[in-house]
Amino acid sequence: MDAVLLAGGIPQPDEPLYIESQGRSKAMIDIAGKPMAQWVLDAHGLSQHIENVILIGLDPLSGLTCTKPLTFLPDGKGLLDNVLLSLAHVRQHTPGATHVLFSSTDIPAVTQKMIDWRIEAARMEDTDLDYIVVERHTMETRFPASRRSFVRLRDVEVCGGDINVINVNLTENTALWERLVAARKSARRQASLLGYGLLFRLLTRRITLHQAETEISQRMDLRGHVVISPYAELAMDVDKPEQLEILRQDLAARVSAS
Repeated sequence: MDAVLLAGGIPQPDEPLYIESQGRSKAMIDIAGKPMAQWVLDAHGLSQHIENVILIGLDPLSGLTCTKPLTFLPDGKGLLDNVLLSLAHVRQHTPGATHVLFSSTDIPAVTQKMIDWRIEAARMEDTDLDYIVVERHTMETRFPASRRSFVRLRDVEVCGGDINVINVNLTENTALWERLVAARKSARRQASLLGYGLLFRLLTRRITLHQAETEISQRMDLRGHVVISPYAELAMDVDKPEQLEILRQDLAARVSAS
């Protein structure tokens, strides 16, 4: 399977991580002696299931490397552009590929073992989007001070993961991607996308994770599947200085122990 790593994004002066990035890509912030993105590349490079890696948003001058064949693609106009560009690249350069692993580059605690588990846990024969979540107790046991936001359902409390599997043929459904991207930061559009009945049951905890998976898939006209991850690291991304400090300490300890 090919992997796409999304490294676009430069923190602006009014954003929390600007003091660390100073106008550079967030993916290049140093953690325990190397750029954040390099930790993620190293883990993908060791995976027994990854064939090629596509890195979007940086170029070879970044100095980033991978033990698997690595392609640099420029940052597009936004998330939609980057997803469609990378899926088109895989379809062109990896004939026969059916699914692609998408990961952000701000989950530096990820390891080869976790990536291999993620791919093996994906249901691909009848799925367009295989999405992971992490339960609250898993996250707070591993990273007690993570301060992640969680969605409370009837049977479980979860946060979204940052490494998911997508069917390459979703490039053909641009209307879906436009709706998803438009809804990312708009509560009104999220409500419209999900439907107010489903949204009400989500907010009042009257729906289970499996029911939410089924109804959201039907609402968005795609074949979705949700996997609960045993690894908090797959959802431990860096959005705030305190999360960066947690991961710096964690990875410094890993380096010292190796």
